[in-house]
Amino acid sequence: MDLILWRHAEAETGEPDLGRKLTSKGEKQARRVAEWLHSRLPDSAKVYASPAKRAQQTANALSQVAHRRFKTLDILGGSARADEVLAALGWSGGKGTLVLVGHQPLLGRIASCVMTGRELDWAIKKGGLIWISQRDAPEGSEPALRAAIGPDLA
Repeated sequence: MDLILWRHAEAETGEPDLGRKLTSKGEKQARRVAEWLHSRLPDSAKVYASPAKRAQQTANALSQVAHRRFKTLDILGGSARADEVLAALGWSGGKGTLVLVGHQPLLGRIASCVMTGRELDWAIKKGGLIWISQRDAPEGSEPALRAAIGPDLA
């Protein structure tokens, strides 16, 4: 299984937090990363986004570039633990490609949990992503970092 953790692009400041929109720079960041992802994602990839406006807009950039639908997952917008999100998505032993569009610190914690088995505060730049592949190995499965990019590298 492949897991892509895509942090929402640059957003406005202010309240309410769930209503914050992308800035014009954030819209460009989201579009650039969406274009990068489009040529690399399998058609069967499933895309999930936090209910926050900025995450929805970031995921929508992929919908516009690649005509991919996304689903809103409330667990990506709340105070869930990394292991709860991974269990809800069937990460362990699952197949296919999942794209999660969300926020820090949750996405960084999910990345560290998958890569190290511990929930640590790893940083993902706004608009950036981490792509982790789970590969079969003689002792079971092991994670492998496939890509880590910022929006300026896409």
